[in-house]
Amino acid sequence: MDALDRVVKPKTKRAKRFLEKREPKLSENIKNAMLIKGGNANSAVTQVLRDVYALKKPYGVLYKKKNITRPFEDQTSLEFFSKKSDCSLFMFGSHNKKRPNNLVIGRMYDYHVLDMIELGIEKFVSLKDIKRGRERDRELETSMREKHRSAASCTPPTGYMPATKNSKCPEGTKPMLIFAGNDFDVTEDYRRLKSLLIDFFRGPTVSNIRLAGLEYVLHFTALNGKIYFRSYKLLLKKSGCRTPRIELEEMGPSLDLVLRRTHLASDDLYKLSMKMPKALKPKKKKNISHDTFGTTYGRIHMQKQDLSKLQTRKMKGLKKRPVERITEDLERKSKRIKKN
Repeated sequence: MDALDRVVKPKTKRAKRFLEKREPKLSENIKNAMLIKGGNANSAVTQVLRDVYALKKPYGVLYKKKNITRPFEDQTSLEFFSKKSDCSLFMFGSHNKKRPNNLVIGRMYDYHVLDMIELGIEKFVSLKDIKRGRERDRELETSMREKHRSAASCTPPTGYMPATKNSKCPEGTKPMLIFAGNDFDVTEDYRRLKSLLIDFFRGPTVSNIRLAGLEYVLHFTALNGKIYFRSYKLLLKKSGCRTPRIELEEMGPSLDLVLRRTHLASDDLYKLSMKMPKALKPKKKKNISHDTFGTTYGRIHMQKQDLSKLQTRKMKGLKKRPVERITEDLERKSKRIKKN
């Protein structure tokens, strides 16, 4: 029996709180991701894992040591790390002659591998490279300005801004995810990949969104058998009105990926993992319907109305004659006698 599978009784209050955090809940905790480096990972794959970890902070765990494992052949080590670090998402990086610059992205269900997709890195530009390129462009711009200045002027160049401020996104920021390409809706492998990427990068679930909190965009494009992953910093500029002018600045990392091997869960297991607890299901409200425009309609059930007792406007022409009243009284009396 595995040491992590045993029933552990807490001896201290701290251990009790730790075990309570890991217990099953109606509304689960934020999904954490573990980023694991393979036994033969090169510098490019290591840098990819570091950049993805920078996007995932603080909901990620980066393993710095190399781990000799093959996820498609043996999944026990991944399941062990998942239990140890309480992570339901993982990214594994490796490199070999048969599959160079390899990334395996996947998710867990009940500490067992649910979906796993292998991607090959064809082109990679890191966060640092994009930052250096932006700084180089701004240095060239300032040097060109200095050349056009007169020799007598000793004032420093205006308009220079360091690029370090917009190079990274702050920790815990929720990104905006954009998916482009018909393959994400047509092919089953790409459909699962889209679901997996949403799970991996979506971050915490929030009820309200602030405009200033929308800070960066992750864009995924599926075209000609490749997946293009780009990340942009969102800059809010003055527009002269209440709505700001939006500009996108490339932030990094930038990846060109190719789909390789897949290990997808069966339809029954996938449905079981998506099952919602009964306590969280919204209770169906009777006699309430909605149309296509979102208008709410309610249906009211009433008893059968006796129109003879309906109060109408009193008019002399509608008054009953004495003869009619006498006949009505006689009819009522006869009905009572029959009942008795």
